[in-house]
Amino acid sequence: QVQVVESGGGLVQAGGSLRLSCAASGRSFSYDAMGWFRQAPGKERKFVAAIRWSDGNTYYADSMKGRFTISRDNPKNTVFLQMNSLKPEDTAVYYCAARTRFRGTYYGVYEYDYWGQGTQVTVSS
Repeated sequence: QVQVVESGGGLVQAGGSLRLSCAASGRSFSYDAMGWFRQAPGKERKFVAAIRWSDGNTYYADSMKGRFTISRDNPKNTVFLQMNSLKPEDTAVYYCAARTRFRGTYYGVYEYDYWGQGTQVTVSS
């Protein structure tokens, strides 16, 4: 059974940084991609960033480019999200997701098979 577990959330002041980690376990072969999404209270879950497992290509939502960096540790099936210059509007629950095959894009919630429970990120002004 596949498990996806996030860690690293917390409270940070505006302009600060956080690094989220996500470990996927329970699968004997590699994933197609892993990604990060976020969901603010009362809003839909939105794409943040993704990384293609085969070659490390990365994909970002426009508002995160230049501030957030996704990376991976292949042998450990782990991905990281380095978040810099955080803003109060970045406050949300951040979810990690993994998928087993390509489905057309990297941005859709419906394209991922496995999800973590989420980790809270709160940015104070």
